[in-house]
Amino acid sequence: MSDTLKIATPEDETPRLDLSPGMSDAGRWIDIRMCGCCGALRPRYKKLVDAIFPEDPQDGLVKTNMDKLTFYTIRAPEKLDRVGEYLAQRLSRDVSRNRKGYVVIAMEALDQLLLACHAQSINLFVESFLKMVSKLLESRDPDLQILGSTSFVKFTNIEEDTPSYHRRYDFFVSKFSAMAHSNNQAPDVRIKVRVAGLRGLQGVVKKTSSDELQVNIWDKVHMDKIVPSLLYNMHEEDSPSPSPSDDTQHASQQQDTTRPTTVAETCLRDLVCRAAFGCIKSVLKPALSHLDNHQLWVPNRFAVKCFKIIMYSMQSQYSHVAIQSLLSHLDDHTRDSARIKASIVGVLRETVSIAAAGSIGPSVLEVFNTLLRHLRLSIDYQLTGRRGSQGSIHKQPINEEEEKLFQEAIITTVGAFATILPDYQKIEIMMFIMGKVPIPPQNGDSNFLSATGVQGEEGNLLLQNMLLKSLHQVALAYTSVSMTTTFTSTAFLDPLLRVSLVADAHVRLIVQQILHTLIDRHGNCEKLQEIRIPKYINDLDLKVEKCSRQDLAFMRKHGPQFYSMLYENLLQHDNSDENFHAIYCTMALLCVEMGGEDVLVELLRLTLGLQEIACKPQEENDLSTPHICKLHAVLAAYLNLISQLTAIPALCQHVTQVLETRKQEAPYFLPETAFLEGNSLDQVTLPDTVDTNLLFHQNAINEAMASSGHEVSRLSQPFVPLRSDFPSQSRYSMDVQSINIELDQVDTPGRDRKHPGEEITFETLKKTLTEKTPDAEDDEARRREVVEKFQNAPFEEIAAHSEARSQQLNNKLNEIMDMVSKPSVDASGRVVSLSGPFQVKSVPVYEMQFPDLCVY
Repeated sequence: MSDTLKIATPEDETPRLDLSPGMSDAGRWIDIRMCGCCGALRPRYKKLVDAIFPEDPQDGLVKTNMDKLTFYTIRAPEKLDRVGEYLAQRLSRDVSRNRKGYVVIAMEALDQLLLACHAQSINLFVESFLKMVSKLLESRDPDLQILGSTSFVKFTNIEEDTPSYHRRYDFFVSKFSAMAHSNNQAPDVRIKVRVAGLRGLQGVVKKTSSDELQVNIWDKVHMDKIVPSLLYNMHEEDSPSPSPSDDTQHASQQQDTTRPTTVAETCLRDLVCRAAFGCIKSVLKPALSHLDNHQLWVPNRFAVKCFKIIMYSMQSQYSHVAIQSLLSHLDDHTRDSARIKASIVGVLRETVSIAAAGSIGPSVLEVFNTLLRHLRLSIDYQLTGRRGSQGSIHKQPINEEEEKLFQEAIITTVGAFATILPDYQKIEIMMFIMGKVPIPPQNGDSNFLSATGVQGEEGNLLLQNMLLKSLHQVALAYTSVSMTTTFTSTAFLDPLLRVSLVADAHVRLIVQQILHTLIDRHGNCEKLQEIRIPKYINDLDLKVEKCSRQDLAFMRKHGPQFYSMLYENLLQHDNSDENFHAIYCTMALLCVEMGGEDVLVELLRLTLGLQEIACKPQEENDLSTPHICKLHAVLAAYLNLISQLTAIPALCQHVTQVLETRKQEAPYFLPETAFLEGNSLDQVTLPDTVDTNLLFHQNAINEAMASSGHEVSRLSQPFVPLRSDFPSQSRYSMDVQSINIELDQVDTPGRDRKHPGEEITFETLKKTLTEKTPDAEDDEARRREVVEKFQNAPFEEIAAHSEARSQQLNNKLNEIMDMVSKPSVDASGRVVSLSGPFQVKSVPVYEMQFPDLCVY
């Protein structure tokens, strides 16, 4: 054949050889692919691809030829998919022949092409690239696996111009998760493979989380592999490591970036940061399951570390999702040991301390209800000694010490929750907790049933103790502004004061501590904890401000309840020194924070009334000798505080004189001796009648207060406490039909005493207002007369008649009210009646409740 060979390139770009122009069309062309030996006839893209591979793989990629290949693909982007397919063929052949050098060169070329090309057809090239990465990851060679992961990470950093909706990453999630759990025998290789797997997982999340049309990486099937892989590498055995020296600190910082623990933490932060509101639970559930499966709750150091990373990485408004997930997980572990539950609660406490203010969510009460429910269950388990439902036959024995630790953990967590709530919600929480405290009934029966289901005296006592401790934690987080805002409802104040009179001294102590926190607004509580008599009030460094009108109005309304509570508490037989100190602190705070004129007079009445009780003979007094001595000591310190705060010279002189006399004659009536550890108050013999020089005199106090312009009319009346059930039977809820007030005229010299002819009762008032005539005919005649008068009489006459009638009725009511509000009293302050003198609590008329019939 003398004719010259011709190369024809049709539109399909497959080179073919023209052997003879004279031959028929059927046999004229021969596909060049049949001529494998003819290298010069190969396509250009294959020549360019082959040219980037050197003869010796150690020489690396031929950069000049790589530049030609890159320029070719940019000029002819439609060839990009064929370049990728051919590179994939060569890489598969090199992998099977274990030619690692050429594999590295091929992946380097792919990486450069990915970075350089952004054509519309890049998706086809990416498919070839991902096939090559999959081929490397499927290899058993760790080096090839690391190479594949590195290339994949570079690919994830590229922003594609056109999305691909059919691409899936399930294989990569599974393979990278397996690499993250590598257990290679060589430590260095194991670390490198794990780091490569973790970075691959991070790349998958980065590539898919930003595009909603991509595969949903937040599905449970993916998160159950990703999150445990991260936590598995974050967990390290708690082994002590030597502290690095100055020479090795820089090297250790560089090594931290290649440690699986550090890389896993970074990946977890990136994962949580990319999670939207609806995807947070997809991360939390696998994390909680991993901690359960690997028993990482006890100790909870690693669990706290994980949730701190999660809380600091997520958006602040999503914090309540993590809190709710932990609470739900705590419910799932109700039957588990107290150590596990205490650890979960500890993690919850650390999580709450990180959460932003107000981030608990809308169901604030539900959060506290869950914690208090677990507290009640723990008390039930502690009492019964076993864990399980009442009908269950499989009950587990419990460890009492562990249950106590769990209870303390709940109490502390309640306080942590309260710190991030606004003050108005803290008040609601305190009322909510107070509603669950078992309250003793009015009849004094100690075996009462609590509202939470714990039965028996011991169960109620434990529940009171724990709930009041929880309430105290919330009160510590509350900032008191005024008593009216703190005690907005009697549903909180009344039960609290009633619980302060229970039989257990420790419960009464907790109530006093709660009152300290709620009353103190200037940081004076710590300065008044100790009962002492300072020579100068400035030594205490108290911060005293004028009492507001709101607080004065509050004390006028609820002051008698506070005074009666203090009175009853000081007379409790089982009071310890801590109880006396706490009661003194409460009295002192009332004087310092709300020391208005009326409050000051009532506190002095309270002090003198207690002194009168303490001075009764042993036959009439059931208090022990140490109790009497400590009671006198408390009153001495309190009157010294009042005298120095008011700075009334006559009062200060009288108190100082009594104190000096006690130092010389009765030092056991002073705090320095009465509350001294190891004192011998039991050996003190008290006289039947205490020397008047050792007591504070009412007349001297009256004169001192009157000299400074105080109203002392109330001071002359003896203090009479309300009943022990005063919170529920207060003077504001008394029955109107029980009003029966007897009056008498003031004694006048030379005049016989006259008693009223009729007692004023509710029936008398009702009769006076209605005044019906028994004769029916007269009533009918009067009715007709009134109707005729209103029909025929002029308007001026009707108006004058109505005004006169109204004035007459008002005068009658004013006369009755004056009789009720001003009872007769003798010189001792006792109300005199037909039945003889008796001591009563005078009730102002405006505080009585009358039925609607009495309203005009």
